[in-house]
Amino acid sequence: MSAKPKHPAAHAAPGDVWFREAKKRARSGPQLTREKIVAAAVDLLDAQGVQHLTMRNLAERLQAHATSLYWHVATKDDVLDLALDAVFAEIDLPASHHASWREDVVTFMTELRRALLRHPWAAALANSRPLVGPHALSRSEFVYAALVTAGFTGPDLSAAAAAITTYVTGTASSEAVWQQHDEAGVRSVVHHHLQAQQARYPTLAGHFPLSSDDWTAHFTRGMNFLLDGLAANRPAP
Repeated sequence: MSAKPKHPAAHAAPGDVWFREAKKRARSGPQLTREKIVAAAVDLLDAQGVQHLTMRNLAERLQAHATSLYWHVATKDDVLDLALDAVFAEIDLPASHHASWREDVVTFMTELRRALLRHPWAAALANSRPLVGPHALSRSEFVYAALVTAGFTGPDLSAAAAAITTYVTGTASSEAVWQQHDEAGVRSVVHHHLQAQQARYPTLAGHFPLSSDDWTAHFTRGMNFLLDGLAANRPAP
């Protein structure tokens, strides 16, 4: 009779899955793989969001018993970290760097945004967890190398990289939330509220957009502001 998988440790935290030694699977253990679990988790998250991801729901999607998942993952946090890293695997970057550091960064930001928007839950999650899975780290390696080429080092390098990633995850998270609702209707309600409170919020009342115009154009405009700022603050060669 094979041993039962242990229940997840109470002290497990986001990111632990990347530093914990993998369990040795029992010979008669469940016929699941971590890859199947991750694929099912991404599908479930795409369909229902983070709030509906439970080990029981995931097991039902896999047509397995919930306890069988613990042969491969220790906690729900493990599943979220693995699923998020699977999203980062979708970021398509060139095998070699462009001649321009800025072109490298634009490629990274554009591809990161595209991957996050394919999975509306992913951007908000990326802002709340350590991105230390192998696919996330390989993408970070690409953008860090581009910034080093631009001359950034030390605290300036980490701040520049953080600004780039946070801008993309923040705007993608905002776009995903707006597009899950009646965007035009919500904007109209906010517009009328600001008009009624114009004395309190004169600038917002005069400038709050009634439509998103074009999310991609909005993203590109902000990205160029950010990159212009980085270029202006590059260390002298």
